[in-house]
Amino acid sequence: MPRRDLEGGGTKNTDSHGYDPETKWTSWLVPMFVVANVGVFIASMYVNNCPRTNLGFQGDCVARFLGRLSFQPLQENPLFGPSSSTLTKMGALKWDSVVKGHEGWRLVSCIWLHAGVIHLVANMLSLVFIGIRLEQQFGFVKIGIIYLLSGFGGSVLSCLFIRNNISVGASGALFGLLGAMLSELITNWTIYTNKVAALLTLVVIIVINLGIGILPHVDNFAHIGGFMTGLLLGFILLPRPQFGWVEQHHLPSASRLKSKYKPYQYVLWILSLVLLILWLSIGTVMLFKGENGYDHCHWCHYLTCVPTSKWKCNES
Repeated sequence: MPRRDLEGGGTKNTDSHGYDPETKWTSWLVPMFVVANVGVFIASMYVNNCPRTNLGFQGDCVARFLGRLSFQPLQENPLFGPSSSTLTKMGALKWDSVVKGHEGWRLVSCIWLHAGVIHLVANMLSLVFIGIRLEQQFGFVKIGIIYLLSGFGGSVLSCLFIRNNISVGASGALFGLLGAMLSELITNWTIYTNKVAALLTLVVIIVINLGIGILPHVDNFAHIGGFMTGLLLGFILLPRPQFGWVEQHHLPSASRLKSKYKPYQYVLWILSLVLLILWLSIGTVMLFKGENGYDHCHWCHYLTCVPTSKWKCNES
């Protein structure tokens, strides 16, 4: 049976049983997310107002010609951004504030904040390259759900393990999109050409990015939590119908497909839905009960930092 070349974005010759070319959605949500993230960063720099608040103990403000948008001294923030106190004020993820201060909104607000220009640019480039492709294929509703829920899932896992530091960034949401790409490839396996090459490429990208997360001061728990959430959501939201389903009304009744999706797609859908509900509900309850993730997983500190002779890890 002829198949659509999804990697190339084109179609191969099809007969009456072929797979209908899919609607090409116009990507507008992902660009809006980029604008929102840039806008929030500018707002955080305006609130930071380094020339007025910096006491000079760690050096002078960087790029003072920007006025109140100038950056904190590089000794304090080498990423060219605001102070940690400003990020906390703007909604950074902080265990005390979420659990003891009952500020659960930080689980969402933190994904719109970034520690500096370098952090912002890296995440926005990733969002553009990954998000626009997915939005064009599946539409803004599904990709918006994956992005926001993955960011929330990353925040929950991060807050379960990290208590003494703040956490900001869209990395959890971005890893959710990577996870959704992986599950979309798996659940729509029969549609893809060059499927093994596509799978290996995607796995290598994911492994490299998760590997970077074991460096000090990188919140790999947000990456892992976002990836797990996005992976499950991909199985739920991104399955494609069988070949010929769209055109089956042109076929004789005896030739029509009985089911829109393959049996394994239904199995993955149900299993992923159950696991997603369990993960988000149990994780959120554990978080607001004040439980420490390390009490249930003593070795999990290796997921976010591996101590070497070059650096030490603070497990708390």
